[in-house]
Order: sequence, then C-alpha cells, then structure tokens
Amino acid sequence: MTDTARTARAGVPERPTLDGLEENWARRWQEEGTYAFDRSKQRSDVYAIDTPPPTVSGELHMGHVFSYTHTDTVARFQRMRGKAVFYPMGWDDNGLPTERRVQNVYGVRCDPALPYDPVWRPPATPVSDDARKNPTPVSRRNFIELCERLTVADEQVFEALWRRLGLSVDWSLTYTTIGRAARATSQRAFLRNLLRGEAYQAEAPTLWDVGFGTAVAQAELEDRERPGAYHRLRFTGPGGREVLIDTTRPELLPACVALVCHPDDERYADLVGATVRSPLFGVEVPVRAHPLADPAKGTGIAMVCTFGDLNDVTWWRELRLDTRVVIGRDGRLLPEPPAGVPAQPYAALAGQTVNGARREIVARLADAGDLIGEPRPITHPVKFYERGDRPLEIVSTRQWYLRNGGRDPQLRAELLARGRELHWVPEHMRHRYDHWVSGLTGDWLVSRQRFFGVPVPVWYRLDDAGEPDRSQPLTPDESALPVDPSTDPPSGYDESQRGQPGGFVGDPDVLDTWATSSLTPQIVGGWETDPDLFARVFPMDLRPQGHDIIRTWLFATVVRSHLEHGVLPWRDTELSGWILDPDRKKMSKSKGNVVTPLALLEQHSSDAVRYWAASGKPGMDLAFDPAQIKIGRRLATKLLNASKFALGLGAADALRAVATEPLDRAMLAELSTVAATATAAFEGYDHTAALLATESFFWRFCDDYIELVKERAYGTGPGAQSARAALATALSVQLRLFAPVLPYVTEEVWSWWRYGSVHRATWPTTHEVGRAIEGTGDPELLRLAGDALSQVRRAKSERKLSMRAEVPLAEALGPAALLEKLMLISDDLRAAGRIGKLDLLPDRTTELVIASAF
Repeated sequence: MTDTARTARAGVPERPTLDGLEENWARRWQEEGTYAFDRSKQRSDVYAIDTPPPTVSGELHMGHVFSYTHTDTVARFQRMRGKAVFYPMGWDDNGLPTERRVQNVYGVRCDPALPYDPVWRPPATPVSDDARKNPTPVSRRNFIELCERLTVADEQVFEALWRRLGLSVDWSLTYTTIGRAARATSQRAFLRNLLRGEAYQAEAPTLWDVGFGTAVAQAELEDRERPGAYHRLRFTGPGGREVLIDTTRPELLPACVALVCHPDDERYADLVGATVRSPLFGVEVPVRAHPLADPAKGTGIAMVCTFGDLNDVTWWRELRLDTRVVIGRDGRLLPEPPAGVPAQPYAALAGQTVNGARREIVARLADAGDLIGEPRPITHPVKFYERGDRPLEIVSTRQWYLRNGGRDPQLRAELLARGRELHWVPEHMRHRYDHWVSGLTGDWLVSRQRFFGVPVPVWYRLDDAGEPDRSQPLTPDESALPVDPSTDPPSGYDESQRGQPGGFVGDPDVLDTWATSSLTPQIVGGWETDPDLFARVFPMDLRPQGHDIIRTWLFATVVRSHLEHGVLPWRDTELSGWILDPDRKKMSKSKGNVVTPLALLEQHSSDAVRYWAASGKPGMDLAFDPAQIKIGRRLATKLLNASKFALGLGAADALRAVATEPLDRAMLAELSTVAATATAAFEGYDHTAALLATESFFWRFCDDYIELVKERAYGTGPGAQSARAALATALSVQLRLFAPVLPYVTEEVWSWWRYGSVHRATWPTTHEVGRAIEGTGDPELLRLAGDALSQVRRAKSERKLSMRAEVPLAEALGPAALLEKLMLISDDLRAAGRIGKLDLLPDRTTELVIASAF
C-alpha cells in the first residue's frame, strides 16, 4: 500500500468546486491504496464486512445506493478508528436472472443435448422481438460462455458506478459467485454437508416454475393476488349420496386422491373411512379427516390432488395417500393418465396447458351435470417464484436438500439460538428471523434445473442396463475442485464411459444461487485456501443487507456457518429498509417506478446523493426525495466555502495552538460534545444521528461562530491567535466527522492544508478537542452569542438594512447572570453586529432581549 501520509498538500484553490472531485479522488484513492486491507493486523485490530454481492443481471438503482452507502459509512468510521477494514465487493452473477437476461439480450435458449460449437457467435444486439420469441438453440457450453460474456460487461458498469459513489472498497478483494474460487468453495461445503448427512437427495413434491423450468425453494416464494373462480363439483358417495366440493382447480380432478374434512365436522363424520366416486372419471377415492381442513371454507370438505397446493402436499404426506401426478415440468398435462384413471375421459386433457385443461374439464362437467351452478369469481393469493411470471405448479421430482431445521426440532432450536446470539440493528428485525425459522415446513431445496450455476459435484455409476445408482454418488477429492460433472469424468473413469452401461453419468443440476451466496464469508475469507487470512477475518464483524432477504441470505448463511464451523458467521447485522416513491410505494422494476442513480450523481455530486441516503435510518424505509439531495449539495458546497474562508484567516498555521478566549473555548466545548455524540451514534450503527449532530453544529459554526470571530481573527495578538487556533481545530474535527458520509468534499478540503488522506486520519475524540482549550469552555456562551447576533440581524432585516449597517446603540436586557455571561463575549458580538455601544440592563426581562437603536 502506498503511504498516504506522503501525499502533498494541494493548497487552497481560487474557486473551490464540487465538479470533478469524483474522478480525481477515485483515481488517487486507487493509486495510493487508501482503502487497501492490511492483512498483517491481528484479528482484534480487523473489522471485517460481509458485503452483499449485488445481482448483475440488470442495473443498479437508488435502493442499492441507499443500503451500500450505509455500509460504507461504517467502513469509513471503523477505518478512522484504527481498524484494518476488510471490505470486499462481490458480484452475484450466477442463476436464473442472468440466464433470463442472456436469453433476452441474445435471443437464444440453452439445449444441453446440442454439442459445443467453438466457432458459433451470437447475433448482434439488440435482437428483435421475433428472435426472442423464437430463440436460437445453443449448447450448454455456448450458453454459459454468453452468460460469462454478459456478466463481465455488467460488472464493469457496476464497478464504475460504485467507485463514483465513493465506496471505500478494497477492489483487489473482488469476487464473483460463479468464479473459480466461489465454485470451489460452494462445492467443498456441499460435499462436507453430504459427508455429514446434512445434504441428501429425495424424490418429493417440488414447487416448480414452469417458465424457468426449475425447482424453487420455500424461501423464494411470494403470494400474488390473482383472479380465479370456485367451481362446485358433485362426487358420489355410498348409496348415491351427493358430496359437493368447491375447488379453484377443476383441471386437477384426474389427480384427485382423497376428500378431506375436519375431524369434528359432523356433516361428514359418517363418510370418514368410506370412499366416494369422482365425476367424469369415476375413480374411487377415500374420505379422510385432518385438522387442517377448514369447515367454514366452501362446503367444508376439500379435494386432495397431487398436487394443487402446499395443503395437498401436507395431506398427502401425513395421510399417506396415493400419488396421481398429471402436470409435467412443462406446465402441460401429461400425455398419459396416472395409474387408476381411465384413459378415455383423460384423452381430451392430454398435452393441454393448465388453462386449456381447465376450460375443457369445466365444459365436460357442465355437460355431465356434475358442475353445480356457475363458477363463482374470486380473487385469491397464488404462489409465484419471486422472479417468475407464471404461477408455480407442484410436480414430483428428485432434488437435493440441505437440512435447515424444517424437519429437525433440535437443529431448529439451535438456529433459533443463533438468532438470539446475533446483534440485530434494529433489534426488532430478529422477530422476522424467529418467525421464519419457526414456520419452516421442510428442508432447503438447493438443486436447480438450470445451466449457469455451480454444478452439483457428483456423478452416478451406471449399471449394466444403463440406470444410475443414486444410492452411492461418486464425489471428487477436494483438491480437484471446482469440477463440472457434465464435462469432467470422475476419478477412475474416462470420458468414453459417459452415458455407457457400466460407466457413469454426471448430475445435470446446479446449486441454487443462495447455496453459493450463503458462503460469502468463506469465499472472500479464503476458507481452506488461505488459512492465515481466514483466521484474521472470520467470524466477521458485520453483515449488512436488506430486511426482505432475512429468510434467504441471512438465514442461509447462518445455517452454513453453524453446520460447518459451529459459530455465527458475524457478530452484528445491519438491516436496510426499502426506497419508496413519492406515493410511499416500494420502488420496483415491475411497477416502473425505479430511479437509477447515475444521472443524479452527475447532476448533484456523489456526496449529495450519499447525504440523502444517510438520512435514512437502519431498518427504516425512506422516500426518494430530490429535494433532500439538493440539501446535500448545498451542505457540501458550504463546506468548501467555509473551509476556504477559515483557512484564509490563517487557521492552517494555528493547528496546534490553544484557544484562550471565552467564545473560542465555548465553541470547542460544544464541538467536543458533538464528537462524543457522533462517535456513540456510529458505534451503534446510527449514521443518521451522527450526521444530524454534525450537520446541526456545522451550520451554527458557519452562521454564528465564524461571523462572530472573523474580525478578531483578521487582527493580531492573543485574541486573533486564539480565534485561528479554534478555527483550525474545529475545521479538522468537522472534516473527520463528515468524512464517512461526504468522502469527496472532506478529502478535497483536507488536501488543501493537511498531509495524507482524511480517511486514514484518526477519528476525533473529546480528548483531542479538550487539548485545544485552555482551561474549560462553556457551550452556553456560543448559543448565547448566536441568539444575540440573530436578534441584531433580525432588527436590520425588519428595517430592510444591510447586515453591514452600523447599530449606534444596542441594549441587552435579561437576567443578571445571563448578562454577566454576555459580557464575556461582548467584544465579538459588537464586532459581528457592528454595534457602536452595547448597554447591559439586568433583570428587566426574564429572557435575553437585544434592542437595537438606529
């Protein structure tokens, strides 16, 4: 790292400006290694941040700027407190969002059956809508190369914007979730989970996204309100009894395996244990009782299909029902009926979409007289994959799972205990973690049927008939990682044996992107590859993230660290809220109300945008407010101009002198309190309170103190020297207090008169400020002087006089004790107010009143 202490002073420019600061200082910070991590420090001297890797399948928006600015203020504060800050940046580039973006940008789709074509080149972009609707099939390897090509370009754009925003990241620590190190780490952790029995494979009902063609985990679901309709169907019970059920999914009638009612529902008590016959298909299905059935919903008795929703899965599992799957992975009804379902009535449904099958079966039910009344329109919540645009189906598939406490009460209790051990900012966010963990109904599904991801690192032996033996998967040695079973053979085999009887086949799936992102501390910390670094940074100090991904990223990371290391992955977590539009609605791409940051950064400056971001507290939502950004620019501009003025008074040459005059000592005494307040706020992850305290003081410093002492500071003698000493200390301290939020303008001003970087300077302390005061200071004097000066200014303003107008006589009225204090600063007040004579009239009023005579 370059020694920033050798950086020369720049001198005060003739016309300070915010323009160009980002380009200049971003370049110099990189050249001088200002934010480079010092890995020689012991763990006690390190502050490690598990930085969120943003998804690079789109563009950054103001929500990113909001949350990452919060993290950066923490990093800058800790660095100035003497910590070696481990602050990496990652790019989350694998998974479904990247694949979807590649498909849209290049007009292609992946066909794993195709061979690799080394000379194939993608079409020029942008491609036409027709090309997107009729994509060109390419091999898996060609498709992955396109993914890698596009993510590299996206990552360069993201990095440029982060640098402009002023994130104090050590860019030598950058990683990607699809990079070699991340793939090896993810596969190593999975293999160890498998060895310990924490990872397992099972054939089970799976939430399935038809659009993406992949399984989806419980944590990735969201409910969306969608229109539907209740259809009342007639089943036939013993002795011809009519049994009516209401369903929103009549197309699943051939998948019906039971009817279920509540155990206490007397209407159906005599049916429990008997069978009924389904309409159209005439299949005999049992009637069973289960407490999950709601007597008040519909007719009180429900049709159980395999599988229509998560209730069906619960009933199927707990009542040990048959399985009749009718919907395939493509979202269409299977070409052949399930066992026990007659082929003739099913034939009209085979190959149809869900909606097409629904229309067909409703028409047939009506013709048969088994549809009672007309369908009743409703609006109801429907499960979607959070990134998908089609309702999820539930299909039976073989998948990989990772134990997460969903079916293990002891592990669940251990993970809840980890949540209590973690320090939450704000504290109430822990309840979301507890609620999620307590409500888990199954283990974590970690396999995906996609292409651009970390491959599941296993192979299977093929028997003499060419069937895979999944009971004993073949696994690689950790030294061989990362591997791709679709192109690499397992140890002891060669490529010619792939797919051959007696040979092997690779697992075709990839790991869920969260299964890799949940290992970010291990990826950046060099787990098993750099033990020295890992010992210095793990467990980490801070996990900053959005509150909406507590159930995914935060919980998953806790699970992986608990299983592998037996500890929390970090000590603290700081949660960010959402950015809202002016109507107080969450900004999102789907709503079309997203604001991108680049134009704002260019127009108002990065410091101004960071100021807006820092005005939002951890865990709280913040409305996007351009007016607040303008206030931030005004503050940064004032900091430039006030600093130039103070340095023009000679403050730079009086840095180590002490303040002797009452008003100077009063100002520094108040500044000492501000420094203590800001320090405590930053220690509690409350950057907003730190900024508020610093900014409030700064405006009093500019509007009152500088105006009160500038005449004295222009002069000579002890009084002038005291003013310049106070100005020097105040400027030095305030620049450092502002530095975490306003990095560019503070660095610029610091360079005018100090050596090195303000961001490597020590954080100001009350002890430091106290050394600059001779004796003690009374903060009340500064407030008193400001009040008095304000009244004089107001009197001039009411008479429409210039602030430079003379006041021949002013009378100060108030309690005697207050006027005695005013006497201590009367010379500064007279000079600032241009008061010829100041008379003190004690005990005439209960509060200070300055009466100006003109």
